Amino acid sequence: MTRALFAGTFDPPTNGHLDLIRRAAALFDAVVVAVAQNAEKQPLFSVMDRCEMLRAITVGLPGVEVREYEGLTVAAARAFGCTVLLRGVRGVTDLEFETPLAQTNRILDPGIDTVFVIPAPEWQVCSSRLVREAARLGGDVRHFVPPVVWERLKPRTAAGA
Repeated sequence: MTRALFAGTFDPPTNGHLDLIRRAAALFDAVVVAVAQNAEKQPLFSVMDRCEMLRAITVGLPGVEVREYEGLTVAAARAFGCTVLLRGVRGVTDLEFETPLAQTNRILDPGIDTVFVIPAPEWQVCSSRLVREAARLGGDVRHFVPPVVWERLKPRTAAGA
């Protein structure tokens, strides 16, 4: 049984994330969506909020579970019984960032492989950072996030104020 870990901050979860989760659910026996607690970042949503939104948008996807973690991603993968790290790569810049990370993770734990997945074309420009920034400036970001996420994001934006 192959379990994959899809780790990130998911602040907020986007349709790009959901695309990768759905595709991972079709590729692997189980997918753990792991929400990182990162003390260096000041998230818009709490870890609990992000987990709740991810659970809501993945309900009904077989083999998908949402967990939170802190620390090394490979340590979380080990703890959750995962042997694959799933990473989305939107372009060359992502690949340049992700390659040394994957190599470092492989050195830290040779039993865990990294698999890169390219998002569907409509989500190639979608990132949580861009969604947060556009929403903060009053942009309508409904296209980029699932409806349940939009409902929680809207009150925190210029458009919802």
